[in-house]
Formats: sequence, structure tokens, C-alpha cells
Amino acid sequence: MPVEDINIQAWTVYGRRQLARSYMPPIPDHLDWTAWEGVGPGAEVLGDITGRRVLDIGSGAGHHAVHLARAHGARVTGIELSPTQHERASSTHADVPGVEFAQRDVVEYLAEAEPFDAAYAIGTLGFIDPHRALPALRDGLRPGSPLILSLLHTDLHGRGPSTEVAPREQMILLGDDPPLPTQMWVLAPQLWEDLFTGYGFRVEAIDLLHHPDESARVIQQLIRARRLPEPTRVSSRPRTTKPPVSHAAVGVGAILLSEQGLLLGRHRRGTTELPGGTVEPGESFEAAVVRELAEETALIARPDDVRLLGTLVDHVEGVLRITIGALVHAWRGEPATQPNESVGDWAWHPLDHLPDGLFVCSAQILTAWRPDLPIDHTPAHFTPFANGTPPAMTVDGLA
Repeated sequence: MPVEDINIQAWTVYGRRQLARSYMPPIPDHLDWTAWEGVGPGAEVLGDITGRRVLDIGSGAGHHAVHLARAHGARVTGIELSPTQHERASSTHADVPGVEFAQRDVVEYLAEAEPFDAAYAIGTLGFIDPHRALPALRDGLRPGSPLILSLLHTDLHGRGPSTEVAPREQMILLGDDPPLPTQMWVLAPQLWEDLFTGYGFRVEAIDLLHHPDESARVIQQLIRARRLPEPTRVSSRPRTTKPPVSHAAVGVGAILLSEQGLLLGRHRRGTTELPGGTVEPGESFEAAVVRELAEETALIARPDDVRLLGTLVDHVEGVLRITIGALVHAWRGEPATQPNESVGDWAWHPLDHLPDGLFVCSAQILTAWRPDLPIDHTPAHFTPFANGTPPAMTVDGLA
């Protein structure tokens, strides 16, 4: 079942249970970003929202939206995908001036709505794929508008945030009822900042909010971001009408690591290689990885499943060779030899028993990824893409 379908199912059951209890949370007199009263700032982080259109993402029972309308004069739209959670809010607060509720997917809703002046989510945005939610929020907010989110940082089990953009299982707890499994993006602050920056936001602060009980394991993040203004476009033109002289070759190589080991195939010329190949005109590096993976192995991945590691630069007979290493963290299917492809006989190899005869580019990618691997190859200059990785260096292998 797709991740977000799992989440909507869980929150629908949760809302049904609360409806059966006839429970509605009281309207707060202070906006709390966590379930712990008095921890962290209040509504002031949204700025002056008097008379402004504010989006409540995953509005649940609607009590936060009502507070902002009554206490701060905001015009609040609560978006909720769960039909039972929406029922709780609309059946109780439908007549509150300045508040409206919609049962919609927030991404689909924002594609049709007028841009908002501010948006916030209290513990809810982590249930939506950030690669889907953040570009929709960028387009759904006016330039300069704030986006404030509280998100899980450390969970009930003491597990800290992930360093890859991937969901993991979390549980919704409600009294003595059985816990409801969900999938949630619990990411490190730097990773959230990278995502926000990449999708047109400026992160102004990320605060960690701790439980009042020092022995409690749960920690929340509070992210304060702002939608960047639209950049002014500057014109450009070629120097001449003649195309540049070709002097470089650009390719990609993909690392797929499973419990069985590293995926490698055999080229018809005898070398052992990672999946990969030449980048085509107009193609992103991530798209090139996805395409080459499908063409060579029949494995299916998405660009969002690809994390670029960096560039490797060397020279071969006067031609500058640029290789982009990538780590693919999710895929579908089983690798199989494809007709008319140069590389086949795909197999998984333990990292401590890699075969001899690795293709030079594959060897360079592997030692850039894992410098401890005992692989010989000619040197290449490696420049990493990801923040927090070591600075540019020369990858020499063991030769």
C-alpha cells in the first residue's frame, strides 16, 4: 500500500475513534506547537496575521484554526485529508467566522487555490512526502510568506532523525486502543533545511523543543521558513552561432546496495560494472540514473529515490571524463539482463568479496562512496554534492 494511503487509513480510524468518544479538544488560548503546553513560542512566529489568509495543514479537530481566527483575526482554511477528522472539525466549528474547512489533499487543493499569506502544520507535515508537499507549498504561498512546522525529531523509542529522505514506521497512540501504524518522514534538521532550500524557501530557524519531563525521549523540531521572492530573470545569449567543440564525456553510475550485497553486471568487454551510462541532452543526473537503471536492469526507481554523491573528473586520451556517482535507496523489481544492452548477468556481490576487473568509473564511484573499500584504480578528482560530506579530494584507489 502506498505510504500516504497507509497514513490516511490510520488517521481515518483515529478520527472514528474520537467521534465515538464524542471528544473534541477545547479551543486553546495559546498556540502550542507540541502536545506539551507552554513549550516553545506561540502564534507570534506567524507574524501579523490579522485579516490575512492562513492555511492550517492537517487541521484535525480544527481547534487551532478557531483559535487563530478568534484571537488573532486571521482568515483560516483548515485542510484535512481524513474524512473523520474533517467531520469532527466541520460539525463543531462550521459556523465560526473567519474559519473554513475542506476535506482535500493539500497538494491538489493548493494547485487550485489562491496563494496564502501564511501556512503552518502542527505535527502533520511529516506524514506527507516532502518532495510532493514542499513544491506545492512554495507555489501556494505568496512571496515572503512564512511557513511554520513542528515535526518529530526523536520518537517514543528514542530513535533520532533519519539522514535520508525516506519514511519509517511510527505509531499513533490513543488511550488503551490498539496503536495505529503510520509511515512518517522523521528527518535530521540539516536534511529538512536542504529540502526547504531546494524548493524555494529560506530557513530562518530550526529549534528543538524538549518534553518538560527530562526523562522523556520525544523531541520535536520547530522549523521557521519563508517563501523566497521570485527571482528577477536576466537574459543570456551564446557567444556565437557555432556549437562548442566536444571535449568532455558525462556519465552516471548507480550504487544499489541490498541485504545480498552490491549490484554489479558484466560488460561484453569483460569488465564488471555498476548500472549507468551516458547522460542524454536535457536530462537531469537523477533522470539519467533512473533511465539507465530501467534500460540495463529492468529495475524501476524514481528520481526522488536517487541521491547524487558528487562528480568524479579524470582524463582519457585527451577527453575530460565526468562521472556522477549516485546512491539509489529504493527500487522495484528484480535485476535481469536486457536485450541489446552492453552490460548483463546482474548479480549481488558482498562488499567484502567484490570481483576483480571493475570498470574504472565504477571503481572510482565506489571508493568515493566508501574510501575503505580495497579497490585499485587510476585517480580521479571527487567533488561531493551533499552538505556535510568531506571537501573535494583526489580519489586514488590503492594503486
